[in-house]
Amino acid sequence: MESQIAELTAQIAALQGSAGVTNTMFAETFYYLTIPLMIIIHAGFLAYEMGASRAKNVLSSGVKNLLAFAFMIPTFYFFGWWVYWGFPTGLTFSEGPAGISGAAYASAIAWGWGDSAQYMGPNIADQASGVFFGAFALFAATTASIMSGAVIERIQTVGFVILAVILGSFAWVVAAAWGWHADGWLVTQFGVHDFGAAGLVHAVAGFFALGVLINLGPRIGKFNADGTANHIAGHNLPLTVIGLMLIIVGFWGFLMACVIVPGEAWSWFGDKPSTIYGTLITLSALAFNILMAIAGGIIGAWVMTKDPFWMMSGALAGIISTASGLDIYYPALTFIIAFSAGVILKFCADWLERRGIDDAVGAVTVHGTIGLYGVVLLGIFGSGYPALQGAAGEVPTISLIGQIVGAIVFFLLGFVPGYISSYILNMLGMLRVPAGAEEAGMDTVKVPAQGYPEGIAQSAPPAE
Repeated sequence: MESQIAELTAQIAALQGSAGVTNTMFAETFYYLTIPLMIIIHAGFLAYEMGASRAKNVLSSGVKNLLAFAFMIPTFYFFGWWVYWGFPTGLTFSEGPAGISGAAYASAIAWGWGDSAQYMGPNIADQASGVFFGAFALFAATTASIMSGAVIERIQTVGFVILAVILGSFAWVVAAAWGWHADGWLVTQFGVHDFGAAGLVHAVAGFFALGVLINLGPRIGKFNADGTANHIAGHNLPLTVIGLMLIIVGFWGFLMACVIVPGEAWSWFGDKPSTIYGTLITLSALAFNILMAIAGGIIGAWVMTKDPFWMMSGALAGIISTASGLDIYYPALTFIIAFSAGVILKFCADWLERRGIDDAVGAVTVHGTIGLYGVVLLGIFGSGYPALQGAAGEVPTISLIGQIVGAIVFFLLGFVPGYISSYILNMLGMLRVPAGAEEAGMDTVKVPAQGYPEGIAQSAPPAE
C-alpha cells in the first residue's frame, strides 16, 4: 500500500510539473504573439502616413516612421523599462503596496547590466521578462507612431527622433507607471482605471503631438492670410485607408497584451485571466466589445462625413473611446460610445484646425481628444466597479472624479513635455526643415531614393 501511495504521489507530482510547463509555454507564447501583431500597427502607420503625404514627401514620411520604431527598442531597453517599475508611487521612487515598484525594485530587474541583467537578456530559467519587455516596447513604439503622423511633411528627422524617444521611452511610460501599474498612485489613490490605455497611451501621445505642432507650425500653404484652411490631400487615399485597417488588425494584439494570463508566479490568479489591475477579464468579452467598437465608430463617422478616411479613423476612435472600459462594458453600450466618438470626430478635428493647428492626419483628435473622452466616460458608466483587485471596501473604485483626475494628468504628461522639448529644439534650429526644402519636397533633400521614379498617373476628373 505504501509503495502504491508513493507511486501515485510521484505521478501526481509529474502531472503537476507537466501542467506547469504547459501553462508557462502558453503564457510565453501568448505574449510572444502580441509582438508581431503590434508590429502590424506600425505597418499600418507606415502606410497611413505615406498615403497621407504628398508624392514629394512620401519616402521621408516612411523613413521617419521606421526610425521611430527602431529608436524605441534600444531606448526602452536601456531606460524606459526602468521608468515603468521605478516611478509608480511618484517622484519618490519608493516601494508601493504591492511591493513591485520603486528604485530598488526597478534596479534589480530592469537594467541591462549588473545583477539585473539576468532579467534583461537570455536566461533559460526566465521565460517571462523578454516577452513582457517586448510587449511594452511595442506600446512605446505605438506612441511614437501616433505622433509621427501629425507632423509629416515639415519636421527635421533628427528632431523628430529626439521627440520620439522622449515620448516613447519616458513620457508615456511615466503615465503607465502612474495609471496602469498596480502600485500606481493614480490607481491606489484615485481609482483610475484605463484597461486598454485610452489615456496613458493614446491621449498622452495625442497631446504630446499637440505640444509639438504648436511649435512646429503648419505646412506651407495650409492656411490663408485670413486664417481659413486649405485641404492638403495626400497622394494615395487608398493606401491611407488600408493603413488604418492594418492598425485595427494590430489593435487585437495591443489589447491582447493588456490581459494577464493565469497560473504563473506573476499572475493575479491561478485559474482565470485578469486585467493589469487584477480585475477579471475574458478574451470572449474583448471579442464582443472590440468588434462592436469598430463597427460603431465606422458607422458614426459615415453618418457624419461619408468620407472613407474619416470612416476608418472612426474605427480607431471607436476602439479608443471604449478602451478604458472594454473589460467592463456590455457590447451594446460599447457600440453606443463608439458611435458617439465617430459622430464627434470630424467636428473636433475641424475645431482644432480653426485654431491654426495643422494636424496632417487628425492624430490629436483621434488619439488625444477621443482618448480623454473615453477615460472620462468610464467614470460615468463604470462608476462603483473595483479599479483594482481586492476585497470590497479595501480597494479603490472607479469614479467620475478619479477618471477626470486621470484625464488631466494624462493630458499634462503628454502636452507639457511635448511643448517644452519641441520649443527647445525649435530654438536650436532642429525642429523644422528650411522652407526651400519643404517646398521642393523632403524626399529630394532627405532621402537618397525616389518614391515614384516614373511619376504617378493622374486620376480622371469626376464626371459632371
